[in-house]
Amino acid sequence: MSKRTILWLVLSACLAHGELSHAQAAAEPKALDDEAVYQQRFDRLQNAARLGLGLESYEPLEKVAGARRVRPLPVARAAEVRIAPQALSAARDYAAANNSSALLVWHRGKVVEESYFGGSTRASTFPSRSLAKPVGAVAIGRAIALGKIKSLDQPVVDFIGEWRGDARRSRILVRHLLDMRSGFLAQGPAPKADDILNRAYLHPRHGEIIVREYPLTDDPGTRYEYNNAIAELVALVIERATGVRYADFISREILQPIGAPGGEIWVDRPGGLAHSGCCLMLPPESYLRLAILLMQDGSWERRRLLPEGYVRAMRTATAENPYYGLGVYVPGPYIKRRGFANPARDTESRRVLHSEPYLTDDLFLFDGNANQVAFIMPTEQLVVLRVGNDPPRKDGREWDNSFLPNTLLRGLAP
Repeated sequence: MSKRTILWLVLSACLAHGELSHAQAAAEPKALDDEAVYQQRFDRLQNAARLGLGLESYEPLEKVAGARRVRPLPVARAAEVRIAPQALSAARDYAAANNSSALLVWHRGKVVEESYFGGSTRASTFPSRSLAKPVGAVAIGRAIALGKIKSLDQPVVDFIGEWRGDARRSRILVRHLLDMRSGFLAQGPAPKADDILNRAYLHPRHGEIIVREYPLTDDPGTRYEYNNAIAELVALVIERATGVRYADFISREILQPIGAPGGEIWVDRPGGLAHSGCCLMLPPESYLRLAILLMQDGSWERRRLLPEGYVRAMRTATAENPYYGLGVYVPGPYIKRRGFANPARDTESRRVLHSEPYLTDDLFLFDGNANQVAFIMPTEQLVVLRVGNDPPRKDGREWDNSFLPNTLLRGLAP
């Protein structure tokens, strides 16, 4: 007898004995359906994990409209390029050899390199993974600029009223949604279907599960612990602060003002909550434009979209992790391998190689799973975007986070 049949028999018995109202009974089939969808998603994730992959496709997806008329970014003529051809060629070859789908380089106001690989095109979208987290940080900044959120130090309980009366959760601030110091349980292995890490990611009501069930292991603000759950709450806070669906908010307030193409975002169920910690499917150019927006201190074509000082706050690391700001990574003291977990206990086998220090002090970057990166270097007015999959793991090859930015910096004309 299936689990679903057993639950229906229990439900019928409770109705017969008056132990369950008809309203509760009417809600039960929906809960059963949610659990069935969750189990299907979990099985898909497990199958992908056996191949060393994560989810590569999502459903349902919700449209994220881009600019009505996308004006192409200016492209440099050969005489205007101030990066040595050998450096651009080396960067292109490195991207091509390492499972990239796109490499874009923007320098001093113009695109100087735009290459696509493996059948990808300018219009292709891709699984963004954690490249979506800086978008969440930009969305929070935009909501602050619009007066919908007071500041980074506003308590999240002002928007998630379910936490009122909870002494520790009431101390989670808006900035903790972005800097991974919420006190939430750290990301880690989750092989079982009933693991909270899986339910907070895959369940059709994942936002409700995070709000009501996700455990706090530390006092907010006292410890860095990377986890996807707190980034997923960005969408919930944006929606409650603005009254606008997350997809519509990032469309109207971010993508359209910067002239970026649109795409789609994974929502947990039709009409449900968007996944703001991952799974924003946009063309590479949109992420390049977002990086340029931050390089320009939150302004686009003389229009300020983010509050003054907000990008500086994004680029400022915390004492608990000198390599992470608000949704973006910063160089910090040089180490050869930098992971995503708490640096004090980072035992990840897949920490990112940095063969040498970055050659500019003001670099900061988007850094998502599968080595999807956007390097932002304001002093040199240089942005480098690479998206795709993990490099082929053969002959001991691995991704080197220093290669692209340093190769191009060395190629700059005096």
